[in-house]
Amino acid sequence: MAEGIRKRHTKKCPARTGGSCRCTGGFEASLYSRRDDKKISKSFRTESEARSWRAEAKRSLDRGTLRAPGQRTIREAGEAWLAGAERGEIRSRSGRPFKPSSLRGYRQSFTDRIAPAVGHVKVSALTTSDLQKLVDEWQAEGHAASTIRNSLRPLQAIYRRARAREGVPVNPTRDLELPVPERREVEIVTPGAAAALLAVLPKPDRVIWATALYAGLRSGELRALRWEAVDIAKRIIEVRESWDPKEGSIEPKTRRSRRRVPMPSILRELLVAQRARREPSTGSTLVFGEDEKTPFQPERLYRNADSIWHHAGIRDRLRLHQARHTYASFMIAAGINAKALSSFMGHASITVTFDLYGHLMPGSEAEGAALLDAYLDGRSKDIEETDE
Repeated sequence: MAEGIRKRHTKKCPARTGGSCRCTGGFEASLYSRRDDKKISKSFRTESEARSWRAEAKRSLDRGTLRAPGQRTIREAGEAWLAGAERGEIRSRSGRPFKPSSLRGYRQSFTDRIAPAVGHVKVSALTTSDLQKLVDEWQAEGHAASTIRNSLRPLQAIYRRARAREGVPVNPTRDLELPVPERREVEIVTPGAAAALLAVLPKPDRVIWATALYAGLRSGELRALRWEAVDIAKRIIEVRESWDPKEGSIEPKTRRSRRRVPMPSILRELLVAQRARREPSTGSTLVFGEDEKTPFQPERLYRNADSIWHHAGIRDRLRLHQARHTYASFMIAAGINAKALSSFMGHASITVTFDLYGHLMPGSEAEGAALLDAYLDGRSKDIEETDE
């Protein structure tokens, strides 16, 4: 048998007492790490799998990218990872600190779901099949696909770091069969419905909803918006920061979330009135805040709007993220190209824009054929004129 490969036997296999092997115990591949002064081993179903893993592991040891597995449990590794991320020492794959809200979600998922299920298991011992069984159990319990995927995010981050920094040979969070969230249609309203929703609101609330509907800012971006970022003369809003419920002012969601957004006339008029209304009463630079540390509260905004819309007999009601989607639909209907829309929305890439709003964009088969016909006809005429 090849060096570093050992046949494993079940407890009742005759080979243990000198007889012929009749079991399916599999094979163990092992090699020695001088750097860690430890043996690294892993079991496989077939000898070829064991030999293949050992050859790759040896190359990784030679490159210094593989370390002998430690004894830390997933609970210990998770707490260390979360503490490092909260201090800013551990960053996202883009090199940016994790958002406070993301870390709160990671900690809750890890504490409520991951640690109770597999927290006692050593980081080096967890397998993909172990995780797949857990995923299947969550599905059987009726958990939503998005909930299951979000629950695994902290574990995925922990193993990415463990594989890169601690030499854990296998990332068990890869190759999982995860449920796919159902695609939901983006909820939007028409321009007429948007105008009707705004018309019945009191002026302080109306301008917040209008900024979401006609500039597409996210909730946190609306809460953090300052007058210095609003250029009334040039009709531009600059998105420079966002707002976290516990941390206050923070960096925007992504690098591309920093952006300049055009201001339509209907919004410009409302913002001019808002500035005139607020300047004498407060010195806050927050456009929609009571003071420097107190932006508007979304819960109060929703409660007030729902009550007013209900009494006005309006059935199409919104939340701020739906107002943002509606803004995108307005821009598409107005003829704004996808690249510009992606920039105005602050999406990480144009792919996100197409995934969310591609179904709203023009481009039926008939329209595509007509546009191509017109182009080709024009080119043909140009050629004929040149020949003459």
